[in-house]
Amino acid sequence: MIVKICGLTDASQVHAATRLGADLIGFVFAKSKRQVTAEDVKTWIPHIVGDAKAVGVFVNQSIDEINKIVQKTGLDYVQLHGQETVADCRNCLVPVIKAVSVSTEADLDKIDAYLEVCEYVLIDGATPGSGQPFDWRLLERINHGKDRLILAGGLNPDNVNHAIEKTGVGGVDVSSGVETEGKKDEDKIHAFIQSAKEGSR
Repeated sequence: MIVKICGLTDASQVHAATRLGADLIGFVFAKSKRQVTAEDVKTWIPHIVGDAKAVGVFVNQSIDEINKIVQKTGLDYVQLHGQETVADCRNCLVPVIKAVSVSTEADLDKIDAYLEVCEYVLIDGATPGSGQPFDWRLLERINHGKDRLILAGGLNPDNVNHAIEKTGVGGVDVSSGVETEGKKDEDKIHAFIQSAKEGSR
């Protein structure tokens, strides 16, 4: 089970999340209350513990701009959260996690094309980044490639185990679900990772 902790905003959070067992950590380069700069991320990546990988989250930024940030920071993955095409994903310098918003069964049809060129596809609700879950039952009709799907949207330490059982995905992603008053909470991160890893056994 791959666990991604997203929206990290300082070196201490990077150290804590990876020390506690996160596989992927996300830095948001798109406009957001958690937005970071390439200069910051370059100094935070050395604080990663173990084999965890750094992910840059982008929304509709040019692929040239994204690739420059990758080269400057040493990101291991990029996560594309906008209207990026399959061709855009192909042109990234590092492996891609493509976010797909799912609110109806028809939205599931987009997943296969992205799986052909991306390392993972992240499945989120109609309003990505809102912290709201979508109807996980929609994923029941997917019968292949689930080990490369990462579930996002409304996850927290209390429901992540159930979400994994219900969907059979290979990864989970959380940001606000491990925060207290808008700040990353080490106890919640620890509880989330423990629950996610247990839920996949």
